[in-house]
Amino acid sequence: QHRLRLNGSSILKINHHREPQPDTRPSGYRELFIAQDIQQPVSIQDPDGNPVTLVPHGWQDIERIGMRMCVRSLAGSANFFVQGLKAEAISANRFRWATSVFILDEQADLPLSGGMQGLGYRYTTVQVYKTDTEHQGLLKRGATEGLAPTTLGTTARISFIRDPDNNWIEISQRASLTGDLEPG
Repeated sequence: QHRLRLNGSSILKINHHREPQPDTRPSGYRELFIAQDIQQPVSIQDPDGNPVTLVPHGWQDIERIGMRMCVRSLAGSANFFVQGLKAEAISANRFRWATSVFILDEQADLPLSGGMQGLGYRYTTVQVYKTDTEHQGLLKRGATEGLAPTTLGTTARISFIRDPDNNWIEISQRASLTGDLEPG
């Protein structure tokens, strides 16, 4: 895994695999936005063809990073963001979760996300102080479990949840940020 710092506290994780990735449906995560000191948006692609757009600070309320997501139901996904993730609703289709802005595009005929394996953007991560507590709270508020909390050596305690479209979200308690990996 390669970890690239974006705009202060945000990290872009690029996972490298020795074996070819399965040909699966894309996830709902479709386009990464990175705020820069520029005047107009600039669209580029990473080496795998994933869209990346550099945007001026404040564009669509993005000050650091943002993600365009395709969802089957804007109302259902908005409810998940506000009630489940406790994200701030900026508009009917824009939500701020921590320092990231998610822009939702409704496509009613969209198949469920292809899950964790495959090319493209596959999951997003939020850093927390206690993975177990956050994981249980998210499940109570409507998330589906992807992976129960587990400890990765001395580095992190993580779990995964899934949204209504089967998009994966990592809950990470990183020792270098929280000071410990104790469950709780």
